[in-house]
Amino acid sequence: MRPNAAVLAAISAAVLFGASTPFAKQLLGALPPILLAGLLYLGSGVGLGVVRIVRDHGLRRATLTGREWGWLFAAILAGGIAGPVLLLYGLLHSSAAGASLLLNLEAVLTAVLAWVVFRENADRRIVLGMALIVGGGVLLAWPTGATHSMSLTGAWAVAAACLCWAVDNNLTRKVSSNDAVFIAGTKGLVAGVTNVALAVGLGAKLPGAAVVAEAMGVGLLGYGVSLVLFVLALRGLGSARTGAYFSTAPFVGAALAIAAFHEPLSWSFGAAAALMAGGVWLHLSEVHQHEHVHERLTHSHSHRHDAHHQHPHDFAWDGREPHTHEHVHEPLRHSHPHYPDIHHQHEH
Repeated sequence: MRPNAAVLAAISAAVLFGASTPFAKQLLGALPPILLAGLLYLGSGVGLGVVRIVRDHGLRRATLTGREWGWLFAAILAGGIAGPVLLLYGLLHSSAAGASLLLNLEAVLTAVLAWVVFRENADRRIVLGMALIVGGGVLLAWPTGATHSMSLTGAWAVAAACLCWAVDNNLTRKVSSNDAVFIAGTKGLVAGVTNVALAVGLGAKLPGAAVVAEAMGVGLLGYGVSLVLFVLALRGLGSARTGAYFSTAPFVGAALAIAAFHEPLSWSFGAAAALMAGGVWLHLSEVHQHEHVHERLTHSHSHRHDAHHQHPHDFAWDGREPHTHEHVHEPLRHSHPHYPDIHHQHEH
């Protein structure tokens, strides 16, 4: 995926997820949080499963390697199962406002893991941009006239949930060269079934069909299509930069709540907008270029025959691009502007 397209995918993912938040909030009156989360994920999984069937004229076999299956299910376990459960436990011991403040840790932890553990490149410009975007998120979540009390137990539980989602984001990057619809649909289906089963086990009652359909519809767009775009962005930008762009989602949700649900406009909204705009600009104007080496690599993903994809075909090719097939990257040394995408995971 080209850099500009990857940035657009990340921002679009944030817009869809952020726009879903006010609608999900409206459903909380009819559904307990864990059941709502399950139905949102389930809508994502079922809806994207239908998309795959229509697109592929049936369900095709996934092409993940053994190691990639491990990364995918570890990501699902961390982000789709452990994360929501820890958040629910944290909410039992804290106010919603306090939890909202701590949820900004997800973007920070995603970036820290990407930079420290997975060795993504980051300079002062990128770190400052991330700080501005997260700062804007903190302003949006800061309670006005409401308590944000939180016990130590609640704080640790919410922070642990954020760590789980940060792990999820970085592990999903490991499989992002594969079919994004399959990855997002699998995550949604497993997380949805697990969370719905957990909610029912805790005594929740399923609502009427209309409410279920509404929740699953919101989940398909706000969780499913959004996650497909997020995976595409991971493929082209890496975890830290994608997480930074995605952190603008609360601003989108707040803007929609003001426009559609007539929530009051506050000074913090304007200040958050300015901080986030500054952070996004710092990321968009990044230029990272140096001589680097590509090691031999074999993988499969949608691609055009650009500088990184000069290879022969062992099948009849009609010349259409982009196309998808397993291909080999021979060792290559060159210099050009790049992001830490799936072809640029090198040391500095």
